[in-house]
Amino acid sequence: MSGCCTRAIALVGPAGGGKTSLAEAILFITGAVPRQGSVQAGSSVGDASPEARERGSSTELNLMHFEWMGDRFALIDVPGGPGFAADGSIALDMADLAIVVIDPDPDRVALAQPVLRRLERSGIPHALFVNKIDQARGSIEDLLTALAPMSTAALVARQIPIRAGERVAGFVDLALERGYHYEPGKKSQQVALAPHVKDDESAARFHMLEQLADHDDLLLEQLLSDEQPSLDTVFADLARETASGLIVPVLFGSASNGFGIRQLLKMLRHDTPMPAQTAERLAIQGDAAQLFKISHAATVGRLALARLFGGALGDGAEMVDAAGRPLRPGGLFAVQGSATTKIPSAGAGAIVGIAKIEGVQAGDVIGITAQVPATGYAVEKAAANCALAIAAKDHKDEVRLSTALNRLAEEDAGLHWDQDEGSRETLLHGMSEDHLAVALDRLKRRYGVAVSVHAPTIAYRESIRKAVTQRGRHKKQSGGHGQFGDVVLEVRPLDRGEGIRFEERITGGAVPKQYIPAVEKGMLDAVAKGPLGFAVVDVAAVLVDGSFHSVDSSELAFRTAGRMAMSDALAAAAPYLLEPVAHVTIMSPGAATSRITSAVASRRGQMLRMTTLDGWFHWDVLEVLLPEAGLRGMEAEIRSMSQGMAHYEAHFDHLAEVNAKLADSIVHRAREPA
Repeated sequence: MSGCCTRAIALVGPAGGGKTSLAEAILFITGAVPRQGSVQAGSSVGDASPEARERGSSTELNLMHFEWMGDRFALIDVPGGPGFAADGSIALDMADLAIVVIDPDPDRVALAQPVLRRLERSGIPHALFVNKIDQARGSIEDLLTALAPMSTAALVARQIPIRAGERVAGFVDLALERGYHYEPGKKSQQVALAPHVKDDESAARFHMLEQLADHDDLLLEQLLSDEQPSLDTVFADLARETASGLIVPVLFGSASNGFGIRQLLKMLRHDTPMPAQTAERLAIQGDAAQLFKISHAATVGRLALARLFGGALGDGAEMVDAAGRPLRPGGLFAVQGSATTKIPSAGAGAIVGIAKIEGVQAGDVIGITAQVPATGYAVEKAAANCALAIAAKDHKDEVRLSTALNRLAEEDAGLHWDQDEGSRETLLHGMSEDHLAVALDRLKRRYGVAVSVHAPTIAYRESIRKAVTQRGRHKKQSGGHGQFGDVVLEVRPLDRGEGIRFEERITGGAVPKQYIPAVEKGMLDAVAKGPLGFAVVDVAAVLVDGSFHSVDSSELAFRTAGRMAMSDALAAAAPYLLEPVAHVTIMSPGAATSRITSAVASRRGQMLRMTTLDGWFHWDVLEVLLPEAGLRGMEAEIRSMSQGMAHYEAHFDHLAEVNAKLADSIVHRAREPA
């Protein structure tokens, strides 16, 4: 492989697998950093943000770059925690190859399945790196057997371990048929294979060749004829079938000790597809920059992080957005963790920061020449199921709060905020409770905005059971012109979803026509907050009679009379409470399904159906109807029951009546002083 362009490697996998530690080991061994950093010691290039340091795990995407034997690579360290994965989702799509980093604990094998399925769905070539091999409790063979049903493509072991008692002391490279002994902090040393290891190696290598032959008829013929394939054939098949997603190579090592890192680098150098293949997968044509994240750095301001496809980009180049409008970048930067360095140019495949280009967002594809590129890429949106209602503690900070929230949401694809029309609350939506906690930390640390936080108000509603006729009479005399308005309303319930309706059947001019709109406004005033304390829905009011005074009647008087009549009518018409109910689709590993079903029932959920998740190994899909109140805290609860894997999507379905005892409790709480 030549060093003509930069290839991008994404590190993905469950939280705790050691992705950031692997990135540190790669940077150190390739000479990109003078010493190997540590997540635990807070000295890593990645996870440098205060939020990540405090938690000891990734809370955002990390970018790095290195060179190895003349080839240039970019590293994309994607957070493994489910609450933070959205931040790296677009960047992951742009990777030429993904390395799924897992640990050898058999109890955590299932955690890899969501990652593997995500890569398969997006067509991203990938390999497995079993980290912490020095802590392995079982055999690699058993681990791969457990993993096999979770991957559509065959898992192809490129190494087998050499053991010293219970400890993994080295490995055999099955392609080269060479054994190596681990040396802490040093390059592995080649060793002769013991007879029993040689037998294991021969069997494992033949199995690897059989897996490759499933996609190479010539190799299959050679194996059937007992011919020994050439190394060129073996390496070419490994590279081609990896790039095509036909196989998933498996390597192992220990990032903290530097074990197996050079062998991983060799695989990356030979088997990682070129950027042109990734551009084809993303349907990007022409010289383009795919934007995957916006950041706001203290030193350079607004920075659009992007990957270059097609050609090179020089500082000051003419750029255009998707509509052909010119963009005026403020500079080009290389990114190494939290550090940025101004550069004059970057070649094809590179990941760069482009300063101060406005009007573009993560997911956009822009032209890095004056030509607009073509693309078929679409951003995959994740469901942000958790929300908090927030408000600036100091009213003077309200404008600053809006600015800060816009920046936070622009930086993180998993965050968004809005204003609830009913409650008038500012709602911050995120992927998990921890995700929102990190966002609030950043809000205070970066922007100095202190906020009060509480659970969002649930949009309870009320309606009525029976029809009533009610008079509303407003009469006031206070010197000069008085106030007089008199109306009679017939009020009745409507079917669910019909809304609020106003009609009039006035005869003989009992209420002059110019005052009828005021009566309607008064009726609307009353339904904004009914007798139970909530907005009223699905009610019709008909103005049937009334009277007026030639001098004292006015629009205000009739509006007041209309409000009085409607308020009294609602109170007399057997009001009852309604709550929003969501249709919830839960994806869960089968081992956790029964626990999650019980949790749903305890939250007053109604099971609709349960099916298996198509194409997944031992995963279920639950469809339930659940009161919105029952969604509070559910994300955290079902994840705790499923090793962090279960997740859901919820959408409003209908309003349902609340039983009398619970309704009394809700109404009582709503009437309590804040």
